[in-house]
Amino acid sequence: MTLLHSPVCDLLGSRIPLVLAGMGGVARAELVSAVTAAGGFGFLGMVREPPELIQREVERLRQSGHRHFGVNIIPAATDPALLERQVATCIELAVPVVGTFWDLDEQVTRRLRDAGITVVHQVGSVDEAIEAARAGVEIVIAQGREAGGHVRGVRPLRDLLPDVTAAVTIPVLAAGGLATGGDLVTAMALGAAGIVLGTALMATEESFAHAYHKQRLLAADAGDTVLTSSFHINWPPNAPVRVLKSAVTSGASGDPHAPGRVVIGDEEGRPIYLFSTDSPLRSMTGDFESMALYAGTGIGRIRDIGSAVARLQNIVAEAEALLTTDPAETDYDDVEVSSSVCYAGEMSGAYMGEADLADDLWLLDAQMQAALRSALAQGVNPDAASQPPFAANAAALASWSLQVRQLAAGEGVATSHPIVSAKLPPRALLLQGLGALVPRITRPSLRNRLARLRLFLQTEEHDVSA
Repeated sequence: MTLLHSPVCDLLGSRIPLVLAGMGGVARAELVSAVTAAGGFGFLGMVREPPELIQREVERLRQSGHRHFGVNIIPAATDPALLERQVATCIELAVPVVGTFWDLDEQVTRRLRDAGITVVHQVGSVDEAIEAARAGVEIVIAQGREAGGHVRGVRPLRDLLPDVTAAVTIPVLAAGGLATGGDLVTAMALGAAGIVLGTALMATEESFAHAYHKQRLLAADAGDTVLTSSFHINWPPNAPVRVLKSAVTSGASGDPHAPGRVVIGDEEGRPIYLFSTDSPLRSMTGDFESMALYAGTGIGRIRDIGSAVARLQNIVAEAEALLTTDPAETDYDDVEVSSSVCYAGEMSGAYMGEADLADDLWLLDAQMQAALRSALAQGVNPDAASQPPFAANAAALASWSLQVRQLAAGEGVATSHPIVSAKLPPRALLLQGLGALVPRITRPSLRNRLARLRLFLQTEEHDVSA
């Protein structure tokens, strides 16, 4: 778990860097409790919900013995009077973490921070991340355009995430179409401290989504999702959502902005309108196919409605397998530089007269980052309107990237951020650097590790050339 543990785990009180998105209506106490039991962290989705429901769900979690959880609210989509009551309730209940989204409300952020509450804010751009950090937000979520539900940004996660992590010093979580252990490893290799899961945990037994929505998710692939502005009632203008395609998204249900409202469902006496942002919940009845069937582009990797605990365990197991299995495992034998009696292979580089490797390894880390971003860009189908954020075959390279970063950290802190030349393709640059570095290393374990990395990069199967 060394490489998977991150500062987010310490801030949120979780064992693993997997976070349940605060999906409105869907993320209730049952789902948050399951995620917490699996070692992750969960947000209650309380957008526009009355304080009484917030209190009830918080009490249910605490009665189950859970102390680490969050409440998600959206100031821009909430009536000011209700928002005031929501914030006051969170403070009164001493909720440990509050998540916010859409326009940053600095006053709300300040009130929550003054009350000792950790604030997490989801952003869609580098500028928004910087603004949030300056306002006192302690964790930002970088949301790529692949996300299900309301989508703030317009950039793919593979591009947005490393730019956000480079722009702020606070931890960054990644969100948008993520569903596998490979996604977790790749996001962390790009600088994330963990990932946020929405659709992947909506399709679980414990989520409050209606069974109809869950079954539609199982039958879908990334290409069945679409970004649309058709669902807009209850939200600020210009707020696109990613949903499953339907008669509504094709225009067959009429003009979303025509005057008048059509009732298509009911939730315990509350009418559900056509073109509203309400998604089907267990507590609803009506025309579910005409409601907002939220889904991120990672949906094609979810093929069963299992427990949230099992889903998180599978993601962690996949990630750990990537990080503990050497993709370029060979029979290359260690070569001792002296007799086995003096244990030379276990001594530090300084003891052996080896030159300082910190700068070289940090440069190698930067080169790995460039190669990974190049490989991710290669995996993109320019003709596909909707696709998962990360190519599955990039996960092995991401694993190597994380391992190189760990090696660099073990040698010491870099004095400055290395600049990678763009004159050579990333693959050629990496191979050139490794060719010069490996012969200088006297420690067998480190030398052999980097030699195996070089072999990995040379294979046709894992070609990462630009």
